[in-house]
Amino acid sequence: MSTRWTRSAALLLTGAVALLAAGCGIRGTSVPVDAGAAPSRASCRAPESERTAEGAGRGSVRIYLLCSSRVLSVSRTTRQGDGTTSPEPVRVARALLEQLRLPPTAAEASAGFSTAVEDWVEVSGPAKGDPDSALRLSRPPEEIQSLALAQIVCTFADTTVAGDDGKVVLGGPDSQRDPLKAYRCTEEMRRNPVIAVTSGVLVS
Repeated sequence: MSTRWTRSAALLLTGAVALLAAGCGIRGTSVPVDAGAAPSRASCRAPESERTAEGAGRGSVRIYLLCSSRVLSVSRTTRQGDGTTSPEPVRVARALLEQLRLPPTAAEASAGFSTAVEDWVEVSGPAKGDPDSALRLSRPPEEIQSLALAQIVCTFADTTVAGDDGKVVLGGPDSQRDPLKAYRCTEEMRRNPVIAVTSGVLVS
């Protein structure tokens, strides 16, 4: 009888010790997991243009690219005679649009910049009956991705492509069906480019 009681007491004592150990916070060891480096954030600091290359048949042009859901200006070195300094607004527009279609440079990509302007986007001069400052895109502005449209508007607005009032007048390829709309590169558009596609005002 005493032997059976002794065994029972020993089992109870063992269980109590285990519970006390758990209650005191004694934990099993674990192997540390390497989660890798913390994700980096885009600096969105526009790299300087290659100033050393300017002067020898080259110049600097300013365009707008995407970074952290905004459109920000960057400076690029271009060849003189590429159209960016032409007195003809349509030539300037085509040269700037070509820059927007190009992939970001290594320095731009490293800072987090990208472009939403696709290769099929083209621009032409005003149609018959359009104001002299009007430009026609290969598709109606409202059918172009809003981020890309914001890039185009803000890039054009800083040049002779825009009218004296700073507005950029754009329309689709069909002058009969695609009405012209005036766009402004506002601070709100630069901060929130998704509004670009709905920001146009009909030109009467």
